[in-house]
Amino acid sequence: MKTRRADRLVDMSHYLLDHPRQLISLNFFADRYEAAKSSISEDLSIIRRTYQARGTGEVKTYPGAAGGVYYTPLMAAGEAKDFVDGICQIVNDESRVLPGGYVYLSDLLGQPNVLRQTGRLITTQYVGEEIDAVMTAATKGIPLAQAVADQLNVPFVIVRDDAKVTEGSMISVNYLTGSSKRVEKMALSKRSLKAGARVLIVDDFMKAGGTIQGMQTLVREFGGTVVGTAVFAEGRSNVRLLEDYTSLLHVETNLDSGQSISVQPGNYFAEIYQGKE
Repeated sequence: MKTRRADRLVDMSHYLLDHPRQLISLNFFADRYEAAKSSISEDLSIIRRTYQARGTGEVKTYPGAAGGVYYTPLMAAGEAKDFVDGICQIVNDESRVLPGGYVYLSDLLGQPNVLRQTGRLITTQYVGEEIDAVMTAATKGIPLAQAVADQLNVPFVIVRDDAKVTEGSMISVNYLTGSSKRVEKMALSKRSLKAGARVLIVDDFMKAGGTIQGMQTLVREFGGTVVGTAVFAEGRSNVRLLEDYTSLLHVETNLDSGQSISVQPGNYFAEIYQGKE
């Protein structure tokens, strides 16, 4: 059925948003709307300008028989700053402080809009990077990892602290926790991650970074490469086992000033936007 341009633009925009980081043939759209490829190209030019102006993402077209259109979700620096500043205000609440210096974040990480925006923000750092999977530990970071994987259009895998019979054969590693230096164990099904995969590690909250360091070791056991590490929030720690990571929030608790909590933006702006507006 032949489609009017206005209808094509709406449907095509929606389709691109639902299929990020995937090369889509122009013939697919031409057949879908019974339109000439030249008309589809013009439509994509309109979508490209709009996405760029709104900071929604990047739309690239590639010529030739094997070409097509490729959409990458992005978040502009101004939108990112407004989003993170808003989250800082919400988290900067003494009632969120938990024993051990942890901070209650489950309500935020259960909100679809927060997860979607966080996924776009983290994805912005990895434009042009080849990523095969997102990895997280079996904790509250699972929804966050799923949101990032959705924007990257890749699978996400969950590392567990014990073997499950339903997971089949597993690869396990021992790792040291942070300041307590306890030896813990984590495992991942051999079916979950292909050998040599390029992996982005995502977690909800990091103190010393022992769990993330354990996941990095596990990726290497699969012969894979850690592309990067992103956390929603980092807390103050006397021992920091990681240097290369991106955090959206920096949270300090049990401060000497008498405050119970202080929340500031993390290092995300320098890592993702290189300090440029």
